Amino acid sequence: MAANFWNSTHHKQLLDPEEADVVHPIDKERGFTLEDFKLIKMHMANYIARLAQNVKVRQRVVATAVTYMRRVYTRKSMTEYDPRLVAPSCLYLASKAEESTVQARLLVFYIKKLCNNFFLTWYLNSDEKYRYEIKEILEMEMKILEALNYHLVVFHPYRALSQLLQDAGMSDSTQLAWGLVNDTYKTDLILIHPPHLIALACIYVASVLKDKENTAWFEELRVDMNVVKNIAMEILDFYDSHKAITDDRVNAAMHKLGLKA
Repeated sequence: MAANFWNSTHHKQLLDPEEADVVHPIDKERGFTLEDFKLIKMHMANYIARLAQNVKVRQRVVATAVTYMRRVYTRKSMTEYDPRLVAPSCLYLASKAEESTVQARLLVFYIKKLCNNFFLTWYLNSDEKYRYEIKEILEMEMKILEALNYHLVVFHPYRALSQLLQDAGMSDSTQLAWGLVNDTYKTDLILIHPPHLIALACIYVASVLKDKENTAWFEELRVDMNVVKNIAMEILDFYDSHKAITDDRVNAAMHKLGLKA
């Protein structure tokens, strides 16, 4: 594992924004749009988080799993790599990478249990049961490893966040800022920006929401504040677009991929 972010494969794999959100040609042929692509990825991030609550793993595992999922779809199509299988397989792989291993049997148990919940109504037709078992999870795990080129190290904003909040005198805003960081994984920010800049953007948003004057503190930092503010705007834009997620929109997008919903 790299000793620091700047020497890591994570740093070397950072993408330009236009590289992170590209619909694969195979998906595009089916009429799949960029908005569909963003919608499914956001929904899959929600699903990974929901599944993780049931198997009881740390937030870091969730964050790593979502990062894997988003990286996979910068290289592979959703038509060929069914999101309904990729998402839990990424969680399974992340649990091992983060040394919080979840048994595949337990994972499949909760996947099937959640299928009866409204959150996953698009998983099933009225006459179809969830068809993926342990074997499929393990096979997809190997495909994901190949898609990631076996680069599993992910650096997250959480560690920097705690240190920066203390330095800024905003320890009382830890819960708010932590929640903001969690929500950034419903976007592609982790694929594009260094984690410490994401942490700073979340502190910036928290400062605005808490009406906390931190201009002098931010000016002392050796960072490009234009980048920090742009990330902050993307976070706020996410909250506006997140309201538009509905089961009907997810179902429609899945149907375009030729996946039964």
